[in-house]
Amino acid sequence: MSRAEPSRSHGNGSPTDTRLSRATVQRFSLYLRHLQSLLREGAQTVSSTQLGDALGITDAQVRKDLAYLGNLGQPGIGYPARDLIAALRQRLGIDRTWATVIVGIGNLARALLHHRGFEQQGFRFVALFDADPAKIGQKVNHLEISPMDKMAQIVARRGAELGVVAVPAEAAQKVSDALVNAGIRGILNFAPTVLRLPPSVALVSVDLAVQLEQLAFLVHLNREDHGEP
Repeated sequence: MSRAEPSRSHGNGSPTDTRLSRATVQRFSLYLRHLQSLLREGAQTVSSTQLGDALGITDAQVRKDLAYLGNLGQPGIGYPARDLIAALRQRLGIDRTWATVIVGIGNLARALLHHRGFEQQGFRFVALFDADPAKIGQKVNHLEISPMDKMAQIVARRGAELGVVAVPAEAAQKVSDALVNAGIRGILNFAPTVLRLPPSVALVSVDLAVQLEQLAFLVHLNREDHGEP
């Protein structure tokens, strides 16, 4: 579950008064990852065909998506990689640092905390919370785990806007309510349950079991298409 943000004109021919679809936003993230990889390899420009081939989509779709960013491409030359990366980061809202907290410091949270890619993309973990008294005071990646009743105070002091929910399903709604009351404006939910939040709070849910179900379906469909049992 997620809520799409309305797009706004950024000049230079970009669409106005439209909404970016969730699929377009997801492709923006994929474009960004691929462009960053190309830049590390020394590429200075990239074509819509190169991006389309890398992502398995048409070059026409790439050009349509990137038109939301303005007239950055030049016929016969392509898109300047650095300029396109900057435009994508600005449009995705990651041209700044997002202070983020995690609630539920189990194996999943620890894995997230050890993943360096988050900070490289502008997400900085600033606080950890857990309801287990045995975990309070422990440190993970130099961050001390704090009790739930300190959440509002710590969130305000550290300017956190995003929260990650990594607790069991039965605790997820209560934890999310606490995050909202503490001033968190967006929640990434890993609990396998549907959360009810105010319209002003953005929500993205990641249910790994659902993703595996989708993967199994695609494999099953591929077998049927090829006449396999």
